[in-house]
Amino acid sequence: MIDHISIAVSDLAGSAAIYEQMLNPLGLARLVVRDATVGFGKRYPEFWLNRRAGLTPAPADNGTHICLRAPDEAAVHAFFAAAIAGGYTSDGNPGPRQAAMTGYFAAFIRDRDGNRIEAATFPRAG
Repeated sequence: MIDHISIAVSDLAGSAAIYEQMLNPLGLARLVVRDATVGFGKRYPEFWLNRRAGLTPAPADNGTHICLRAPDEAAVHAFFAAAIAGGYTSDGNPGPRQAAMTGYFAAFIRDRDGNRIEAATFPRAG
């Protein structure tokens, strides 16, 4: 359905370093580095950071968020811990959630530019 997504960041090098730590537990690695963009993915870039000098952080109520699939709860915790260690803020600590169709386990962060990123896993009933 969705091939890739891009978000704007004011500090490309700083954001790329933090996102690399956050995305690694989700199986995404830094694949492309250019002057104004960095792409992360498994086999091809699926998640891009694009430098936007002078960017004003997005307001918390802008309604936009991106959810990335995590392989398990440990990966959700690692994603969240890396974000917090990098100076990003919690927008929802790791824990169980209830969606319209099923329960899941997720964490939400906000980066310095106001981007709201979620890592989620959908445990199978055992």
